[in-house]
Formats: sequence, structure tokens, C-alpha cells
Amino acid sequence: MSNVIEAIHMTQSSLLGRRCHSATTHVGYVRKINEDAILSRPELGLWVVSDGMGGHTGGDFASQTVVSAMNQLPVDLEPSEIMQEARTALHKAHTTIKTEAARRGNGMIGATAVLLVLSEEHFMCLWVGDSRLYRLRNDVLDMISFDHSVVGELVEQGRLTWSEAAQYPNSNQITRAVGVGDVLEIDKRRGDIMPGDRFLLCSDGLSQYADTEILQQHLSDRPIETVADDLLTLALNGGASDNVSIIAVEV
Repeated sequence: MSNVIEAIHMTQSSLLGRRCHSATTHVGYVRKINEDAILSRPELGLWVVSDGMGGHTGGDFASQTVVSAMNQLPVDLEPSEIMQEARTALHKAHTTIKTEAARRGNGMIGATAVLLVLSEEHFMCLWVGDSRLYRLRNDVLDMISFDHSVVGELVEQGRLTWSEAAQYPNSNQITRAVGVGDVLEIDKRRGDIMPGDRFLLCSDGLSQYADTEILQQHLSDRPIETVADDLLTLALNGGASDNVSIIAVEV
């Protein structure tokens, strides 16, 4: 499918009204297969990043299942309908991934998912796992999602800072994933948008090389059409030990 970017480096830019975006995914320098997948559907005001887990084709299958489900959403949905349909699509992907994992019988398969939906006046976010959504407004960067991970939940509770979390044991252990567990728990956040707002969706392959200050600087200083590539270059220069996926959107 043309909207699904697999194990290659590819960038796309789009203008819909006043909304521009750039998007890229890269296998990195260590992994042999890109288990990330991204989707850009500006005609719906929908962007998705998914990070697969399960090794080799398992993680790739899981992330592609997530974005494939999102790519099947009809083009004529209203923003309120998109969120409901996206939630339903995540549950369908959850069932599909679980069924495939049982068929293979060789371990757990799953994927994170973070979705951004933009309407005329609001943004909406659904997420599972530790792929993230940020918003830059007036040069201040806020993390909209919070990581469904051992350390992410401790940070959310105020028991750790992100600096401390990086040194915490099992810091990369997630607590939720599409395709894992009997019940899929999806978190949602909603807020207003203003002209000039910028959003960043990313997998954790970027987070380990770019802290809040670096992300804020890139989102503040760079043209939106180059943000994804510029952040990817930063991760590659840092060693890119994981797959890296980035989508930047400007209102």
C-alpha cells in the first residue's frame, strides 16, 4: 500500500489547507528488518506511528497490521467518527495479531500505536505503548501521550523524572501493546489547536537520541518539511540502534 512505509528510508510532504507534514522511517544501523510502520492520511487529518515487537517478521507483521487497519478507514468520515473507527480498527488489529501469534506458536507478537487526528478546532490522540505524541505551541513542547511502560508510569505518577527513568532497570519494558493480552486498553487525549501548533509522532528509536530540549529546538527552528529528516539524521549520527520513525505535522 502506498501509504505504508516499510523497511526503507522514505520521506513525504503534504499540504492540506494550512497543514503540512513530513514523515520518515528507517531500519537503523543495527536491526536487519524495520519493525516500525507509519501512515499519513492528510485527507482524513490522520497520522499513525506503530512500533512492532516480536522479532524479525513478527514485529513487522504487527506494525503493518496496525497501519493497514487504519488505512482502511473510509475517506468521508467526520472527525468524531474517525476516532471511533480508529478505536475499532485497533481492536481488530489486536485480534488479528493475537490470532497470528497463536498460529505461529513461537512467542509474543505485538505493536505500539500512536494516532493523531486533527479537526478544524481540536486534536485527538489514541495510543497504546511507548510511541509518543508531542505538541509544540509558542516554542513550548508538551508530551501529550505518556509511555505505557514500567518507567513511563512511574514518571506519570511523579516518582521519577525522565532523566532518572533512562537509568532505571527495564526502562524499555512496555506494559501495553496491540496484540498482547486478552483486553486491549487504549488511552485517549483531546485538546484545542491553534494556528502554528506543531505535532510530533515518533517511535522510541528517536527518543533515546533526542531529549525534550533537542525536540523542541528542531520543531521550533526547522521548516516542517525537513523536521522528520533532520531528526532522523540526528538519530543516525547517534548510532540508530533501533528502528526510527518520525512524523511532524503543522497546523
